[in-house]
Amino acid sequence: IELTDEQKEFQATARKFAVEEIIPVAAQYDRTGEYPLPLIKRAWELGLMNAHIPESCGGLGLGSFEACLITEELAYGCTGVQTAIEANSLGQMPLIIAGNEHQQKKYLGRMTEEPMMCAYCVTEPGAGSDVAGIKTKAEKKGDEYVINGQKMWITNGGKANWYFLLARTNPDAKAPASKAFTGFIVEADSPGIQIGRKEMNMGQRCSDTRGIVFEDVRVPKENVLMAEGAGFKIAMGAFDKTRPPVAAGAVGLAKRALDEATRYALERKTFGKAIVEHQAVSFLLAEMAMKVELARMAYQRAAWEVDAGRRNTYYASIAKAFAGDIANQVATDAVQIFGGNGFNTEYPVEKLMRDAKIYQV
Repeated sequence: IELTDEQKEFQATARKFAVEEIIPVAAQYDRTGEYPLPLIKRAWELGLMNAHIPESCGGLGLGSFEACLITEELAYGCTGVQTAIEANSLGQMPLIIAGNEHQQKKYLGRMTEEPMMCAYCVTEPGAGSDVAGIKTKAEKKGDEYVINGQKMWITNGGKANWYFLLARTNPDAKAPASKAFTGFIVEADSPGIQIGRKEMNMGQRCSDTRGIVFEDVRVPKENVLMAEGAGFKIAMGAFDKTRPPVAAGAVGLAKRALDEATRYALERKTFGKAIVEHQAVSFLLAEMAMKVELARMAYQRAAWEVDAGRRNTYYASIAKAFAGDIANQVATDAVQIFGGNGFNTEYPVEKLMRDAKIYQV
């Protein structure tokens, strides 16, 4: 694929930012778990955030393909930082695909005026990929909906200005998922919202992940996306557009692991020669490179399909699953090439191995 000049420019800007500003501080953020606000502000200034926001709302209106190019480069620097940034796109996507003009200008527009986060509130303690199992309820009372329930593993949960929230509006347990759920825009400072503690995870530690409780939270009816009962369709449509960037993040991590392992293999000597000259190591690096290239092709196909206006669920699912697997394989292989040093926090690959696991679970 020949990239356009604009695509090359976004890619180069993101790459320079990752190498010069993210990588030098990534290990420190991993140790402390601190939210990378200075990096997020800088990414916003460089135009590397909110790429999907339409031009009518002050955004760049980029397609999924361009967003993926940026994401791969940011993830090369640190997937914790990249996830914090990319979660904005996930939170915004339901508004982009289903919001009316007033909703888009109000909630997307403000994100182009200053660095600001949003979050995608769908996952619950008992419902992750099983979206139809959501228990959070929204009951209509006059011109408002009253929301009660609990969400879990919400990225940017404690930093968001507003949430996209999926809740059940049809009390009939036998109602089909396609009609039972409604999507809402919820201001994060609404009374009744209780934000849980920051979870300290195995990897991607600087990303802000929390549980959120909604207790009698009142949301005006004008904050319903599309219509009552349309929430499940909106959420699934958002996944089609956001799965390719998740795959791109996994590829960025894998490429970083490959580069670190290659550099180390050229420098480390055993038995009188660089370990890259041992066939077992050189073959392993070759296999790692093949996996990175194929995973990149998978996410690019998925992004290209959706940008062309075609449903990409098949390709997006393949890209996300495959890239997640190869990120783990390549990071593990990188640790192996580093040997005992790979097990040590003074070297970068153990972090990559921890960060990679989330892509598979």
